[in-house]
Amino acid sequence: MENVVFESFEKETLPNRIVNSLLTLIREKQLQPGDKLPPERELAAMMHVGRPSLRSALRALEVMNVIEIRAGSGAFVSSLQPDKLVEHLEFVFSLDHSSILQLIDARMTLETRTAILAARHASADDLAHLERVWQDMSDLFQERGHDAVDDLENLDREFHKAIAAASQNPIFFRFVAVVNQMAVGSRRQAMRMPGAIEETLQEHRAILDAVRSQRPEVAREAMLAHLRKAEQSLRQLLVTQSLSASSALPQS
Repeated sequence: MENVVFESFEKETLPNRIVNSLLTLIREKQLQPGDKLPPERELAAMMHVGRPSLRSALRALEVMNVIEIRAGSGAFVSSLQPDKLVEHLEFVFSLDHSSILQLIDARMTLETRTAILAARHASADDLAHLERVWQDMSDLFQERGHDAVDDLENLDREFHKAIAAASQNPIFFRFVAVVNQMAVGSRRQAMRMPGAIEETLQEHRAILDAVRSQRPEVAREAMLAHLRKAEQSLRQLLVTQSLSASSALPQS
């Protein structure tokens, strides 16, 4: 860290320029996950900016999950895990229903391929992990039903990430981790629909069984059927939301 040169700015520089400068240092690997930033007063002096502007920039980076601000300890570069960095994209997807459906379409292309590769390359540890995730989801639903939707959705995402991990392609794993983090709110609402969780468990079981038996095409078809069902549920949810919004409008 002693060789890191923090860019300086004129006093009128906006906080977003400070954000961009710090992001550049991270992209260029001058700042690494876990690195502690200099104390606020020192960093403001190094960058020739006021502490209020720096504080605003650091808060923005914290919202983006790029840094972690720990009370009494200071600001640290986060783990920079992709699924954490895209958490707030849920807001973007909530603004545009078509984006949610386009995301499902993208998942069909991506995750049918990971299912094929998982059926070809899954190790004994991969299969054991998939089995644990499926069993945890089943047990949780039996114990708490729809009261556990948030936790069940987390396990649903973990199952899809485990399939991607079993593909033995780390790039696919990163992509799946990212796309499954998006539109979490809508997916949780869809899981509250009657029969949705039971169907998800059955569909996950079919995918897992195909992967375990090393049948790539069967795994692909099982994943495709699962995602098509998810698309159908989301379409139904979006229609219901649109009707509710329309009925709430003042009548002329």
